[in-house]
Amino acid sequence: MMQFSVTTPGGRRASTYALLLSMLLGSGATAQAQKAQPAKNQPVFTQFVYQGNDQVYKDYPLKEGEFYSPVLQGCYPDPSITRKGNDYYLVNSSFAMVPGVPIFHSNDLVNWKQIGHVLDRPSQLKVEKSGISAGIYAPDIKYNAHNNTFYMITTQIAAGIGNMVVKTQDPAKGWSDPIKLKFDGIDPSLFFDDNGKAYLVHNDAPPKALYNGHRVIKLWEYDLEKDAVVPGSDKIIVDGGVDITQKPIWIEGPHMYKKNGRYYLMCAEGGTGGWHSEVIFVSNDPKGPFVPANNNPILTQRYFPKDRANKVDWAGHADLVEGHNGKYYAVFLAVRPNDKNRVNTGRETFMLPVDWSGEYPVFENGLVPLKPAIKMPEGVVNQNGQNGYLPGGNFTFTDDLTAAKPDFRWIGVRGARENFISNNKEGLRINPFPVTIKATEPTSTLFYRQQHASFEATVKLSYAPRSEKELAGVVCYQKETYNYVFGITTKGSDRYIVLERTANGQSAVVGSEKITARGDVRLRVTAKGDAYTFSYSTDEKEYKAVGGTVSGDILSTDVAGGFTGALIGLYATSANDVVIP
Repeated sequence: MMQFSVTTPGGRRASTYALLLSMLLGSGATAQAQKAQPAKNQPVFTQFVYQGNDQVYKDYPLKEGEFYSPVLQGCYPDPSITRKGNDYYLVNSSFAMVPGVPIFHSNDLVNWKQIGHVLDRPSQLKVEKSGISAGIYAPDIKYNAHNNTFYMITTQIAAGIGNMVVKTQDPAKGWSDPIKLKFDGIDPSLFFDDNGKAYLVHNDAPPKALYNGHRVIKLWEYDLEKDAVVPGSDKIIVDGGVDITQKPIWIEGPHMYKKNGRYYLMCAEGGTGGWHSEVIFVSNDPKGPFVPANNNPILTQRYFPKDRANKVDWAGHADLVEGHNGKYYAVFLAVRPNDKNRVNTGRETFMLPVDWSGEYPVFENGLVPLKPAIKMPEGVVNQNGQNGYLPGGNFTFTDDLTAAKPDFRWIGVRGARENFISNNKEGLRINPFPVTIKATEPTSTLFYRQQHASFEATVKLSYAPRSEKELAGVVCYQKETYNYVFGITTKGSDRYIVLERTANGQSAVVGSEKITARGDVRLRVTAKGDAYTFSYSTDEKEYKAVGGTVSGDILSTDVAGGFTGALIGLYATSANDVVIP
């Protein structure tokens, strides 16, 4: 049976079998849930405004020739990058988010546009019953010049799918249905040699574990005609990590490169938490033996004071690409903890220039505390936030929610957006499902990633609930068992606004207010680091907080567990279970 591993924030893993995962996460045998019958009472959302307000960007305004890192703020972890000519493509893990695997395009490594999602059809993605941190793990994107084809390979921990690959000749025009691959483990990555041969590397369990966290990197020959690993060609090329006598943990996220006739294997090591790092090996043959560099790790943030200012932490899981001028760059994941050292924005995509003029790649400033800005490649103009390019630093995202198709930054969890939303000139209508945000199944919630430690998000809501089972509003969501619900419902014949906190599956009402005014209500979430406030206005001028200031602890990865960052959701349900005192 296929064996998978699930990692906790500190890098601990618990192994289980696909059969058990299928039982826990859902068989996925049925197609994605069909659209529910339209409810008669649908809330209308409009005028959504998200504004970032992090102090670090005020303290470090960009200088000429700089751009901000992270380049993708919020929950965009496990980045992988590839290049074809003047085009760069970048993908991220998406877990149980739908659509799956966001994909971005750039011509210069600085200015990025999202062009869609790789897994955007029910036939590709079957996460309907997945926990938020199951689903799609560590995608790898590669371009093969020998057949002019792009490949995205990943592990889908849902519906018994396991390791899979999809492909296309144009990433902007859609990808194939998944091709299941027959090997165990996670974190697969393809390597296309200049002689036309192909190989696959991945993380796997050792034949016999010597200690907790002992893993191996395995290589297979890959048959491009059959899109399959060659049976019997598997070989362990790294056992344990850089130095197995030191009991290194969780060697994973491998990528292979070729430079000056030699083969380089770059991997994450140390787990995905505070001991995370990136290490490099070299060989004269893709099948090894691979020798570690004498200066590993080549990227980490684990050696620095925990109370350092503007801390970036957990750096690792990197991928390299050669820029136009021959200069290399790396994308990798890291986190920016808030004032209480909590990780609400999740794992984000960072970038650093890499000096590969010597034998091994050297991450420039990758072994000192990371800075908020880095130098741009020569000749590039920073257009972040302009001409359709994604913004960086402190920015404002405004959406009147009337477009026929939602912005790519809006996602569902476990179910497609189109199954519960409709847009017209009035705004965004949500068809409420008879499930709550606490369900491990598709909910009628449209999500936007929290991208700053300090932010303000406001939306206008037109809604008149007709029973205590109806509720619509805003959620701040880390997972089904850790979230805030801030919405409008009824008690008797009165309309109420209520704030509920759910921690470790236990829910409690934090505060509630009777709304006497008729008409639309504006809902606002404000975070200043760990301090969150939920407020409302009936006159567009004065906002009143409900429940006072509350802690964002339950929205943090290191409290709630798992791999995702906090999400801000526009939510409706016809099965409300929030009881107003």
